[in-house]
Amino acid sequence: MKILVVADEESRSLWDYFSPDKLKGIDMIISCGDLNANYLQFLVTFGNCPLLYVRGNHDTRYEMNPPDGCICIEDKIFNYKGMRIAGLGGSMKYKNSPNMFTEREMRARWRRLRRKIIFTGGIDLLVTHAPAKGYGDMEDLPHRGFDCFNDLLMKFKPLYMLHGHVHKTYSASFIRERSHPSGTLIVNAYESCVLEIPDIAYPEYGKSGSYLYDMLCKLAIKLRIYDWNPL
Repeated sequence: MKILVVADEESRSLWDYFSPDKLKGIDMIISCGDLNANYLQFLVTFGNCPLLYVRGNHDTRYEMNPPDGCICIEDKIFNYKGMRIAGLGGSMKYKNSPNMFTEREMRARWRRLRRKIIFTGGIDLLVTHAPAKGYGDMEDLPHRGFDCFNDLLMKFKPLYMLHGHVHKTYSASFIRERSHPSGTLIVNAYESCVLEIPDIAYPEYGKSGSYLYDMLCKLAIKLRIYDWNPL
């Protein structure tokens, strides 16, 4: 599966200087937050594929103007062709805002999500806005990562964690990819990057190993409900 991942700043190449070939072969688009809703609508229109997103700390405007045609995966697991994708947006709380959380609040969110992850037999991608503490974050409170994300990665070991929030322009030592002790590859999606994940790296739809979840997925196929995503 070929995935375009975007975050934080709109790519001039993909918006101002767009040409259809730039989205050729893209199977899915994922936003890690802090992007103009019109930009996401533009990408989903010309990409002709699903666009999933979590909210960044500056995405309060989504409350009144959500990106049409795009799928919010906050606190959910979205299954696309067998790939199980979990979303936990927002940043560390440094002022009162609906998309900012204390460590304790974010930990409570992931504990609620954990029950869904167990039901789906695991996850393949974790999509966040903020990084995990110690893996691409910064020392100041607004850009500090969440320690509970490390616990999530160690427990469920997804293939990738995708995040934004820490811009390339913040540091000359910007690193796009980092390895985590869990085996997860952490990717800072600032502006844009492309992931190509082999089909054999994640289970086929309805073959996650979770009996009840797989049974429901197979039932959805029989009923031709190909976009079944209750979680």
